Amino acid sequence: MSVRVISWWSLLCAVAALNILLWSLTAIKLNRGRSVMAPEVHAARRLQLLLSAIYVFGCAFRSALPVFDVPRLCLFNTWLSSVIVGRSVATFAELCFVIQWALMLRESSRATGSTVGKIASMALVPLIAIAEACSWYSVLTTSNIGHVFEESLWGVAVTLLVAGMATVWPRCTAARRPLLALWCAGGLVYVAYMFLVDVPMYWSRWIADEATGRHYISIAQGVLDVSTRWVISYRWEDWKSEMAWMSLYFSAAVWVSISLVHAPVPERRA
Repeated sequence: MSVRVISWWSLLCAVAALNILLWSLTAIKLNRGRSVMAPEVHAARRLQLLLSAIYVFGCAFRSALPVFDVPRLCLFNTWLSSVIVGRSVATFAELCFVIQWALMLRESSRATGSTVGKIASMALVPLIAIAEACSWYSVLTTSNIGHVFEESLWGVAVTLLVAGMATVWPRCTAARRPLLALWCAGGLVYVAYMFLVDVPMYWSRWIADEATGRHYISIAQGVLDVSTRWVISYRWEDWKSEMAWMSLYFSAAVWVSISLVHAPVPERRA
């Protein structure tokens, strides 16, 4: 049992608790500001809050019960730690997260008249839905080629998102620009990470598996496997490759989700 793994898991749980607190404070603030908001604005922010809740609590669940999908690794001997549960929670939460982005970009694009933003907002959810299907393919069959396509699609989706926000930025109010600029900068860092680190990592794993003649299981076999088999491990060597992305994903990505609830209302063009 590695002390480093236990320390990492404890940090994930602490961050998850902080995230739930931040979301709760956001909900309180939104409720208190209802009287000074236009009804349609409050309804839009309430929807963002609901979608954020699913993402925040989904990530908290996955922080408490982390899973390394393809090798079926987890920390606790419970069905809740099975891959089928963790991947299902992740799929639902990630779709809600991307819907948040699509709604934000659509709202901004309509207010500023950005055609690029409108097109990007319509493309985000379908792209990530396909990415989730690719993820499930890899998880069920244990072939990392699905993850290559999944992460590539995430990179493409965020590239479109940044392009949409960039076209909105010159036309929006001064109050909205700093947050848009921060989101754009974060998006560019994310895209660089995906195409320079994440996609090549999964590609190299797939190439290595192909070179050793790894036997992949069928989708039907995979459904049974992810539902009934989980491997308990506290070894640093087993988890170290996943720690960086999980730590960032369950912290920074959640903060971004919450920030979408606080986005200033875009000023509509006359």
